[in-house]
Amino acid sequence: MLSAEHLTCGYGGAPVVKDVSFAVSAGERLCILGPNGCGKTTLLRALAGLLPHEGTVTVCGTDAEKLSRRELARRVALMSQLAPVYFSYTVYETVSMGRYARRERRLLDRDSGEDRRAVRESLERTGLWALRDRPVTALSGGQLQRVFLARTFAQDPAVILLDEPTNHLDLKYQVELTEGLKAWTEQGGRCVAGVFHDVNLALGFASRVLVMEDGAVQADCPPRELDRALLNRVYGLDVAGYMRENLRRWEE
Repeated sequence: MLSAEHLTCGYGGAPVVKDVSFAVSAGERLCILGPNGCGKTTLLRALAGLLPHEGTVTVCGTDAEKLSRRELARRVALMSQLAPVYFSYTVYETVSMGRYARRERRLLDRDSGEDRRAVRESLERTGLWALRDRPVTALSGGQLQRVFLARTFAQDPAVILLDEPTNHLDLKYQVELTEGLKAWTEQGGRCVAGVFHDVNLALGFASRVLVMEDGAVQADCPPRELDRALLNRVYGLDVAGYMRENLRRWEE
């Protein structure tokens, strides 16, 4: 459903992402791991069509560069890290904006029955239906992150790209978010590719893991096959040992 072949990109000068190739099939949840500055977010931006690149990105069997912005948005949704909000739209109105790519009419036209169904379903999926009339400027960071996720669901893409989706979420909503995304991918014809800093959360969520270092892929495998020595080298510490030490605090 999503593939990159020899993808190279950056922001001028030396490339940040270097000759990256991988593919994500329907039902798969790919988690991209690696230290800060290794190119994870840059890779997501290229996959979403927001950054010029060398190589090929294919979405649902079509070269992404041959798709219009609207056509691409109907297939791929990118949920970026939390950004400032400057307008007092309600939660419902903000999530409704995710339906723009699905409309044949103008942005400000009245929602169709299908639009309303998709928005309500997305709000309920993210636990926000009770807050639908609240201005987004009155929300906490965690609530706002859930609004952006609901807007992503409302877009009804085949591929969701996630850049640190659990930022600002407490533990309860981290679990609900990952479980909701698992259920979403299991509905058929869908996949997820996301960047995670929380290695433990990523390994529990992913069906496949892509490990990056210095812009290049170091591993692409199921979580159970991940080489611990590689993970330790990439992050510069004993990852499993660090997690075990934290777990011991709950055993005292």
